[in-house]
Amino acid sequence: MSVPHAQRPDLPEYLTWEDLERLPDEVAANIELWNGRVVWVRRGPAEHQAFMFNVTSALKRCARQATIEQPEQCWRADLETNVFFGRTGKSDFMTPDFLVYRCLPTPYQDIRAGDVALVGEVLSPSNTQTDIEAKKARYADGGIPWYWEVTLAREASAIASVRAYVLETEPGRLPVGVHPLRRANYLMAGEWTPADSEGIEIPFPFAIDIRWAELEF
Repeated sequence: MSVPHAQRPDLPEYLTWEDLERLPDEVAANIELWNGRVVWVRRGPAEHQAFMFNVTSALKRCARQATIEQPEQCWRADLETNVFFGRTGKSDFMTPDFLVYRCLPTPYQDIRAGDVALVGEVLSPSNTQTDIEAKKARYADGGIPWYWEVTLAREASAIASVRAYVLETEPGRLPVGVHPLRRANYLMAGEWTPADSEGIEIPFPFAIDIRWAELEF
């Protein structure tokens, strides 16, 4: 359950994972830690939750098929699962709406950014461009190869578009004296809408083929 803004407890600007574990579950579930800084996560409307579930289910199906065909490349897809940045520590993490990651060798392990092949966010009309870009930059800095944006329609309970972005770690040629603001960035590598395609098809990180009917509200 999301914690309304007015009911959010007065917390320090920075917390550790250990501090977070001492908070009530209904509070901690609405917090991400960005290098220890408290970032409140807003839960979207029913459409947000429904499309997040539908996209995750479709990715699970594709991941299972890819694993059957190439067992040495075992994949899993899940929703709203913490992704921890860095090789150790837990005070720097985000919780994408959905993700694809390599199968882990033992149960109940933390998922590190290095294990993740794809993260995605379902964007409701209330999402601001500033929030979107901040999240995208964090995922890119974490070295996650693929980032998806599922944008919802403003006037209907439907998906307006799906965009797939691939990580670029070596910027192109720039004018002398100009340097990129970030060491890594995402470039759009695919875009699909119900009006111009039968579904989403892309061969990375494995063969993904999702029909729009599979994603309906």
